[in-house]
Amino acid sequence: MDFPYSNLKQEDLHNRCCSGRIWCIKDICGIICAILTWLLIFYAEFVVMSVILFPSLESFYGLSNTILFQTLAFLAFTSHLKTMFTDPGAVPKGNATKEMIRQMGFREGQVIFKCPKCCSIKPDRAHHCSVCQRCVRKMDHHCPWVNNCVGENNQKYFVLFTFYIASISIHSLLLAVNQMLTCVQHEWKDCTAYTPPTTVVLLLFLIFEALLFAIFTMVMLATQVQAIWNDKTGIEQLKKEQATWAKKSRWKSIQAVFGRFSILWFSPFAKPTPSYKTDHYFFSV
Repeated sequence: MDFPYSNLKQEDLHNRCCSGRIWCIKDICGIICAILTWLLIFYAEFVVMSVILFPSLESFYGLSNTILFQTLAFLAFTSHLKTMFTDPGAVPKGNATKEMIRQMGFREGQVIFKCPKCCSIKPDRAHHCSVCQRCVRKMDHHCPWVNNCVGENNQKYFVLFTFYIASISIHSLLLAVNQMLTCVQHEWKDCTAYTPPTTVVLLLFLIFEALLFAIFTMVMLATQVQAIWNDKTGIEQLKKEQATWAKKSRWKSIQAVFGRFSILWFSPFAKPTPSYKTDHYFFSV
């Protein structure tokens, strides 16, 4: 038999886990991947602005595409930072002691679940991440590109990150191809401030980067949307876990990640409200 844990105590438990410090995983591979992500965004920023848009900035084409690209790039970069530095829903480490269990109001003999790896009282649907070294509520997967787990508290930011990266990748790809065709037609005269060989190299690398990341992030975005739609995380699908929780309707599952429908769905500054109502704790005997 499982015993629900009170909403107030769960919120207090979460606040003790995250208050007073910035969440950051000290994983060298993840930090390198995150920095590489920023460098690739900055490279696209450099080529799109200096090679493609600055020469035509006074025209409607140049101005409108500058505003669009800068907006999408800013939202992509912000979404990445929010995903990286937001606690994904980590369970307090080492709280599965007899004293803590008594303080939480559990009676002797009451059955709860304990993680043997991080010695934490483990909520339903939480999984242990070997990189973060914590149990994470509704853990979907650990992503080295954001140097963090994708879980209950930051899944919205990760979905926005993949959406905006896919958007700027497609936008960059269209701009680069159009610029390349324009330069060829005009024999590179008044096309760019750089020499033709330099321009070709910059544009070709941008096209390769944009195409690669457009495909990669669109696949990730589709995977995330499908997981949210079915109310089953990536790790639950991978392990083929049977749903022991009360599955939400598709619309409720989407709202659990993004909140009530509004324009704030697309804002990385709007914090999604975590749901504590479905968490239950168990102890392995």
